Amino acid sequence: SSRVLWTLAVTQLYAYAEATVPKITVITRKAYGGAYDVMSSKHLRGDYNYAWPTAEIAVMGAKGACEIIFRGQNVEQETANYVEKFANPLSAARRGFVDDIIIPRTTRARICEDLEVLETKDRKNPYKKHDNMPL
Repeated sequence: SSRVLWTLAVTQLYAYAEATVPKITVITRKAYGGAYDVMSSKHLRGDYNYAWPTAEIAVMGAKGACEIIFRGQNVEQETANYVEKFANPLSAARRGFVDDIIIPRTTRARICEDLEVLETKDRKNPYKKHDNMPL
């Protein structure tokens, strides 16, 4: 049963990653780990990725990460440092994972502009006689 679910999830993710349609992502709250990757990130050839100023983009949540890394130390202080340093869109934007940090009220206009730019998008995947899904 879990093997079937895993196969279906991988198949869906593979199809999504290979899609050649316009892909625009707006991160409004939390994007952690694998969930961030599969939400049309730059790693899966997403065209435009935006984040609101309140977004958190990290490998995992601040509290869980600090409980693992700083076991037995001042976890609350280290959690605050972690949030300031990593769990915000600025560090992701510096690394190129987010194109821009946008104000929430400008989201609709920005998406409309991007769709106009991507209207003539013509990205073709290389010809493959047989796909090689990672199963």
